[in-house]
Formats: sequence, structure tokens, C-alpha cells
Amino acid sequence: MSSREVADLTGKQHHHVVRDIKHNLAELNIDASKFGCIYFDSSNRKQTEYLLPPDLVMTLLTGYSVPLRHRVVTRLQELENVSRHVAIPQSLPAALRLAADLADKNGELQRLISDQAPKVAAIKRLAAAGGAICITDAAKQLGLAPSRLFAWLEQHRWIFRRHGCKRWVAYQPRITSGHMTHKVTALKPDPETGIDRAAFDPMITPKGLTRLAELLQEAA
Repeated sequence: MSSREVADLTGKQHHHVVRDIKHNLAELNIDASKFGCIYFDSSNRKQTEYLLPPDLVMTLLTGYSVPLRHRVVTRLQELENVSRHVAIPQSLPAALRLAADLADKNGELQRLISDQAPKVAAIKRLAAAGGAICITDAAKQLGLAPSRLFAWLEQHRWIFRRHGCKRWVAYQPRITSGHMTHKVTALKPDPETGIDRAAFDPMITPKGLTRLAELLQEAA
């Protein structure tokens, strides 16, 4: 278990957990550096966490309160249950086959990331630029046929047509959530009544486009 997960489970500051780990390992005459692992925080700064086996996690917890110990012990049991379902190679050929399979999967994942990178970058640029776009343009950004996106939006209650009207309208909850808005276009007054008219075209906001990208990726 990592020192960061211990901190999350116990509600302690990570640097306090690290301090306790270093103190305990020093008392046991164990080199703390062999458990160290580098990660980058939210500000992209290089930080160190410690990955401890169960016995050292339990040793660390002896100085914590009963409720905190219980949280971490429960999590250790969950991790142990997961590890029981992982097949460990029992021979060198089996280990090599597993390594090859993992390498293939990693290569496939890297190819997928490379393929998706331009699309993700385009969506991020559009979201950063601000301003809503029509559904047809949103479909282009998402790499979909417009008809497919219209059908998806209707099915998932983003847009609908009022009875007897051909124009699409955005559902109010989607407008309230900031995922959609309407573009209002002034039309010529009604020839019979002289009343001013307007057309409401549903538009996808940058927030909505980002959400659509996430939902469609999950569905895929």
C-alpha cells in the first residue's frame, strides 16, 4: 500500500505519514530508499511516496488510533482479495508469456492514446476558446456523423422536437447544467399578425462538448 493511500484513508497529511514511515524504518534498521517511488503532484512537481508491504503497513499503524487502523486494515484485506485473483506465473516460460501479453496490451493502449490525442487536443482547444457551436460542428469535433450525434442526443434527452415542429430544442436541464444553450435568430414578423418571431437553435457549449467526449468514449 502506498503512503498516499494510507494518508487518504486516515485523513492525515501525506508528509506526516512519510515522517512516520521513515521513523519506523530507521528503528528497524531498514533502508527507506528501497521503498521510495517518484510521482508528480497536481502542480507537476516531483514528489516521493513509499510503497510498503503489509507487514510494514501494520507496523506503521500501531501508532495510530483504532478507527484509523481499522480503515487501513479493511483496505489491506480488499487488496489481498484482489491479489488472489491474479494468476502468478509458476515458471520462466509462463512469466515470459505474461510479459509478452502485457507488452502487447501496453502497445495497443499507446496506439489508442496516439490515435485519440489529436481529437482530445482539438476539443481542449475549442473548450478553452469559449463559445458554443452547433450540433453539426460538434459532431465534426467528436469524429461522428451529424445524424448519429443528433440521434444520440435525442435518445439521451439532450434535445427534442415539440409536437408539430421540425426544429430541435434543448432540454432545460441541459441548459441549466451549462451543457447546452440556444442561439436566438430573429425572423420576419408573421405576415398575418405582424408579431415578431424568433428561431431557437440548440448549441453545444464547451462544457457540453467535453462531457459528450467523455460519455461517448465511455460508451465506446
